Amino acid sequence: MHAFRKAVEANDHEAMEALLADNVVFTSPVAFRPYPGKAITAAILRGVSRVFEDFHYIREINDADGRDHALVFAARVGDREITGCDFLHLDENGLIDEFTVMVRPLSAAQALSDAMGAQFEQINREAQATAG
Repeated sequence: MHAFRKAVEANDHEAMEALLADNVVFTSPVAFRPYPGKAITAAILRGVSRVFEDFHYIREINDADGRDHALVFAARVGDREITGCDFLHLDENGLIDEFTVMVRPLSAAQALSDAMGAQFEQINREAQATAG
């Protein structure tokens, strides 16, 4: 099992952040532009943990060289069931340098967008506090 999956399932935010490269780029399923940097990515992950309910991984797919991982998950956002996938790429040091999330169905993606939008002021404050 990938270390990131273990950290998420344990709700261990410090362990999650420790697995992120400083130059990680987070690509959201609901935002147009990617978010570069460890501080904002870690803050987004904390925000997601506040939004998702009953989150659990249901499948893990790894490539042969161990640098690309797909972690399929299920959760709820309010009354919407959501299925998604975390696509992780590891750099030469084994840290996550690309983190892309995709979700379905559209109604759940919209609920996620609304819920994360409500979190974003706090996410920005957390990222600034961590980066500064």
